[in-house]
Amino acid sequence: MTKTAPAAAAHKGRGATHNPDNRFFTTRSEPANDGWASAPDPLQPLRTTVTAVQSRSIISSNTSPDIPFTHSINPYQGCEHGCVYCYARPSHAYLDLSPGLDFETRLFAKTNAAELLRVELSHPRHKVGILNIGGNTDPYQPIERDFRITRSLLEVLLETRHPLTLVTKNALVLRDIDLLQELARLNLVRVFISVTSLDPALSQRLEPRASAPHRRLLSISRLRDAGVPVGVMVAPLIPFVNDDEVEEIVAAVAEVGAESATYVMVRLPLEVKALFRDWLQEHMPLRAERVMAAIQDMRGGRDNDPRFGTRMRGEGNLAELLRQRFALAVRKNGLHQARSGLRTDLFIPPERPRKVKDEKQFALF
Repeated sequence: MTKTAPAAAAHKGRGATHNPDNRFFTTRSEPANDGWASAPDPLQPLRTTVTAVQSRSIISSNTSPDIPFTHSINPYQGCEHGCVYCYARPSHAYLDLSPGLDFETRLFAKTNAAELLRVELSHPRHKVGILNIGGNTDPYQPIERDFRITRSLLEVLLETRHPLTLVTKNALVLRDIDLLQELARLNLVRVFISVTSLDPALSQRLEPRASAPHRRLLSISRLRDAGVPVGVMVAPLIPFVNDDEVEEIVAAVAEVGAESATYVMVRLPLEVKALFRDWLQEHMPLRAERVMAAIQDMRGGRDNDPRFGTRMRGEGNLAELLRQRFALAVRKNGLHQARSGLRTDLFIPPERPRKVKDEKQFALF
């Protein structure tokens, strides 16, 4: 049996226990006791800082065969929700920051997102398809209350009659129910709420600054009442952490009005592996080895399997058992019905901004 080093003490209200070096750092630092300190320094509260940035583009593309959309928008980089398992954490390394506490405390807001979206939708070669908001970080994380970037994107998409999906685990989505209701009336939107656990204590440890489970259920109910179609993502499923709640979660979201439910098995790419192991040692030390053994059993003996086709669901006996349990729960609660697609024939291209036209004409000379 391999031994894991004791985890660093956790900061209250944060998911990661520390700030590990990212994979691009050329030097490494480690804390060491030099004998001078009589007691460890108390952990100082970590404040969230937000940097406004001007992006050069806003629509991202992917060719992954196991993702149901090819184009997405992420209004923010980093996410204050602090979900310890988040597969997006390694992206902070590209900013020369740590995927640990930096990811959830040093955030970047793309304040020109709506302006860029209008420009990119006005391009003659733009092909109308489902545009997903929130594929990497949550578009309704707490800083959206002040920056309102996600709302500005919805306003552009409603104006241009462009279809979209939204993925969030924050009840702040209800603030924009007026726009979502109009989009739904035109069959242009579907919202997906992530529900990882119904246990508020576990949810608070896994996702410290996301909405509590009862608030997510309320969001589903309110959206349903407003005529907005809502699906649920049980993401991620973590063996011996929240997999025992599968049937209960599916039944609960069906009762409040969800029209579909799916799941994603926990993924631990790059730096997330060590962060998750430390979280287990901090919060579930007696279960840590068992959890990691089960994950490795579903990932071909590794902590993570990046292969298309298996990375979202895993493989092996345990993965198959969870697949069958989830499928049975979905059928039992009537969430297996086929859904109609969103409309793509209503799109009204925005007028090409004058600045872009002038730049193109100037480039000809």
